[in-house]
Amino acid sequence: MIRNSDTNGTVYHVQGGPMGTLLTIKDFCLWYGRAQALFDVGMGVEKGLVTALIGPSGCGKSTLLRGINRMNDLIDGLRTSGEILLDGTDIYGPDVDVIGLRKVMGMVFQKPNPFPMSIADNVCYPLKVDGVRDKKTLRDTLENALKASALWDEVKDRLQDNALGLSGGQQQRLCIARAIAGDPEVLLMDEPCSALDPVATAKIEDLIDELRGRYTIVIVTHNMQQAARVSDNTAFMYLGKLIEYGETSVIFTNPKVEKTMEYVTGRFG
Repeated sequence: MIRNSDTNGTVYHVQGGPMGTLLTIKDFCLWYGRAQALFDVGMGVEKGLVTALIGPSGCGKSTLLRGINRMNDLIDGLRTSGEILLDGTDIYGPDVDVIGLRKVMGMVFQKPNPFPMSIADNVCYPLKVDGVRDKKTLRDTLENALKASALWDEVKDRLQDNALGLSGGQQQRLCIARAIAGDPEVLLMDEPCSALDPVATAKIEDLIDELRGRYTIVIVTHNMQQAARVSDNTAFMYLGKLIEYGETSVIFTNPKVEKTMEYVTGRFG
């Protein structure tokens, strides 16, 4: 279904995906103390697709991403209103197990953050934390996650080596392997290529394309060309507000809002 607009003026033109909506964000606001960072954000994230969040620095895209798995809860003075629904359940509801929530939402950060341990132990860390000790389960998960992250062929003969010895691009793919080892529903990526060279960036983008369909991916990127290459839908944010949300091809070629056109054509930002 195509929606033309919502009550706060955001323009939508998203064709419903074949697997439906997994995440529904309704009138979501967020404050850091007295400073409001997000204003009445509303959008639906389609299951199995890649959704990009774009906008100038400080527009709220990383804040929204971290709000989806409640990482912002760790900040003193944080307050929210509105809803973020995962399969119909409000993740900010009083009975939600936040630790359990984060297990179904893998997170990949701007800079690779492998643990100072072996490659194998990095990937299996989420399972071991959950008490999994079966060697076959750990071995199968290790191989499957590394294959899914396009890293298996490069590291299969040195799984006990320290992960810190990998290149930057390999470390980031290792972090993706660690994120998907716990079998999440959603994969959140906060500018995952910002610290990588063009060759490593291309490998991460290829990987995102490979993971499409298996996971629902939400990616924050400052690189508009990257958003155009990897995403199915794109949300443009500005000053804490969602300005326009739609199919990526439309956002970049025929946006409905002048501010979106100004941003994607490089007139500001």
